[in-house]
Amino acid sequence: MLELPPTPSVASRLLALLMLRSLRVLGGVVRPGTTPLRIVRDAFDAIGRTPLPRGTKIKPVTPGGVPGLLVTAKEAQESTGILLYLHGGGFVCGSPRTHRQLAARISASTGLPILLLDYRLAPEHPFPAAAEDALTAYRWLLSEGYQPSQIVVGGDSAGGHLTACLLADIAQDKLPMPSAAIMLSPFLDLTGAELASRDLALRDPFVPPDYAVWCGLAYAGENLLSHRRLDVLKVRKRGWPPVLIQVGGTECLLGDSERMAESLRRAGGYCDLQVWPGQVHVFHWFAPWLPEANAALRHIGEFVREVSSEIVAA
Repeated sequence: MLELPPTPSVASRLLALLMLRSLRVLGGVVRPGTTPLRIVRDAFDAIGRTPLPRGTKIKPVTPGGVPGLLVTAKEAQESTGILLYLHGGGFVCGSPRTHRQLAARISASTGLPILLLDYRLAPEHPFPAAAEDALTAYRWLLSEGYQPSQIVVGGDSAGGHLTACLLADIAQDKLPMPSAAIMLSPFLDLTGAELASRDLALRDPFVPPDYAVWCGLAYAGENLLSHRRLDVLKVRKRGWPPVLIQVGGTECLLGDSERMAESLRRAGGYCDLQVWPGQVHVFHWFAPWLPEANAALRHIGEFVREVSSEIVAA
């Protein structure tokens, strides 16, 4: 069991304060849906255009016709398996460009190439577009000869929701399950039922609750949030693979992770829920400058290797 640091580092405290006084303030002024999405998306993409770790290989791919990038760190071995990663961005933003840095660091940690999917975004492409793209990519991996034991699935924020939906779809379609799943600061309850009260008790430095709710509704489109593939907290979870959830202690989304872990354990599954004290939403994004992000990424690699070794031993 990983022992988490009892208090956040100086770097973490400074990051939370900076975000609280900048991004969170901006999020409170720019109301959901009022800023042209193109501007928001371009700004998000610009942030992601930082240099990649030395030795990282990037290859455009189209698994099942869905565009994406194959991100392989210098430390990764292409023959060992693959990790299908679904980026965050509230279903309305984000792309392989914004997340290739994070993907490269996860690749280095796990030793696996990362299939970073460029799924369709809402509101232009509401549910089930993104979920169908994820399922298509998973089916493609199986058709390409990957054994289920060689596949890991994961994602951050909205990508955590898509990861949970993918596992439910795999079970529904009676496909073989991947070896493991990873959810980083997942956004799971699209109704945002707990967000306002949690934010009132401890102000989230990054995520405005009303913006998160707007994103969930934009993704759902004309569908009810109680739809089986949208209400992933209530979906049947028996037979799911081991799941690692990492979430920051400052997040108004923390309850989503706690409820997911509880439902997985209630279904007889294994879930390692890690609540990192003082950390912001998807704090992994701030590696290598944030010590907690580096430690969390290392543990992702340890988790994947441990699960893989147990499968081989069985």
